[in-house]
Amino acid sequence: MEEKYDLSSQQQMAAEKHPKAWDPLVLLLCIPLGLGGAIIGMELIVRTGVTANTSIIGALFAILFSRIPIGIFKKYRSVHRQNLLQTSISAATFSAANCMILPIGIPVIMGRPDLMFPMLVGVTLATVIDSTIMYKCFGSEMFPAEGSWPPGVAAADAILAVIEKGKKAVLLLVGIALGVFGKIGGIPMDLLGVSWFGDFGAMAALAAGSIVIGIAKTNGFGFTLFGHTFTLLSNLFGEGYVFADHLSLQYSAHGVMIGAGIVSLIQCGISLFKKNKEKKANTVKTDVSDSQMKKTLGFGYIAYFICALMIAIVGGIMSQMNVLQFIIWLIFAALAAEASELIVGVSAMYSGWFPGFATALIFLIIGMLMGFPALPLGLLVGFTAATGPCFSDMAYDLKCGYILRGNGANPELEKEGRKQQYYAELMGFGLAFIIVAIFANRYFGQGTFVAVSQTFVTTIEAGASPEIAKWLLIWAIPGALIQLFGGRHQLGILFATGLLVGNILNGITIIIGLIIRVIANRINKENEQILNILGAGALAGAALYSFFSATLGLVGKKD
Repeated sequence: MEEKYDLSSQQQMAAEKHPKAWDPLVLLLCIPLGLGGAIIGMELIVRTGVTANTSIIGALFAILFSRIPIGIFKKYRSVHRQNLLQTSISAATFSAANCMILPIGIPVIMGRPDLMFPMLVGVTLATVIDSTIMYKCFGSEMFPAEGSWPPGVAAADAILAVIEKGKKAVLLLVGIALGVFGKIGGIPMDLLGVSWFGDFGAMAALAAGSIVIGIAKTNGFGFTLFGHTFTLLSNLFGEGYVFADHLSLQYSAHGVMIGAGIVSLIQCGISLFKKNKEKKANTVKTDVSDSQMKKTLGFGYIAYFICALMIAIVGGIMSQMNVLQFIIWLIFAALAAEASELIVGVSAMYSGWFPGFATALIFLIIGMLMGFPALPLGLLVGFTAATGPCFSDMAYDLKCGYILRGNGANPELEKEGRKQQYYAELMGFGLAFIIVAIFANRYFGQGTFVAVSQTFVTTIEAGASPEIAKWLLIWAIPGALIQLFGGRHQLGILFATGLLVGNILNGITIIIGLIIRVIANRINKENEQILNILGAGALAGAALYSFFSATLGLVGKKD
């Protein structure tokens, strides 16, 4: 029987009829989309410092396939299959970027490339634990299904809107083509795409940081486009100025990020406190009891402890600490991992942004104050950074599914849908693991690391260098102030990200993208949805082209 775009009938269907994550029809798209999502995630985070939500791409491809006039493809009209596809590609994107290539770069930067693969196995296990806890806790009083979870709501709204007018899905292909063409000419189309659907203030801050560091490094204002260099201003700081000669400037980005990260975590804590007070006055519908959640968190802590022990043994850090210090390290590592995911998760629920870096940075600083040696600190912060991002992403996907399944009106369907989403999430992690394991050395061999990984190592090294520590502290002040006034938009974090990985062309591209966004929305509010789809396609096309050209060297034109 043909599945139609009759949403009410799909929401009222029997639980046993819910599509399975391992169905051939789901796997047919899930595997290539997951592999593509992992590539996009890696490309974005190492080259731009950000990771975009790719979940809508999976749903759009499902909708495109559903338009093929062959009976079997019409089964993709099921919102539940679309939900599984968006869950899997989203999991692959975030895990490959935030939970895998970011932390495994830390020991490599510290001169221990032999620990890259053991670290990859450890953080992948931590990611699985991370998402399992969210799967078990979604619908609890702390993480209610009725919570805000903005990206999840946005994904569901986009799927429902495109379903009504399926032809809009073709815009995804147009966006991909634009992304590839622009990237060939040297335009950072991934950033242009993100500027069309990312947080406006955050993207503006990223642009500002990119332009500032671009001017500081080049001593002028110019850029290269389609092979031609355009220099608008030069020798702004004098002819003898060289950026590398100034230690104070070399560590400015890291210091700004540290200051912004500390304030970000404080803001998260204040938000948690305020929301908990508000929650006492409201009745929250839950299907996970407090006792179930406590039991889940207890098992989660034990799992993290075992995972940390495995990383410690393989990493050989036991010999660098005495027995008591090693035991304290294990207890602290497991505690940091679980605390990080809870803080990041609640922040993501209310604001749609997870302060994963900020949280990991704070636990790193605490570990430094506790006197742990450098390598144990590196493994600690990598392990902590791997928990939280996919905890939040899993919740976004579950929220999307919750809406598509009728907001809990069919409890049995809701239960089955969540289970299948969990399996789809694990599938995404597996695909991401494969991609990262195969291609991580391609990046590291070119000296290309995630900027945040370098910040972690710089922070550890600063513990042994008073001069570096001094400049990190000085630059942390403006970073803290920008983050303080930027509020939930994370302006400080994104400004620092721009300083770490940006350049003038990146900044100009983002500004142009934001201007187009403002003008398009003023002309017609419906243009926002068109830009969202075009933007998703542009970042996908640009990231894939960059992967095959700059990373693999399979295309003649280099970035």
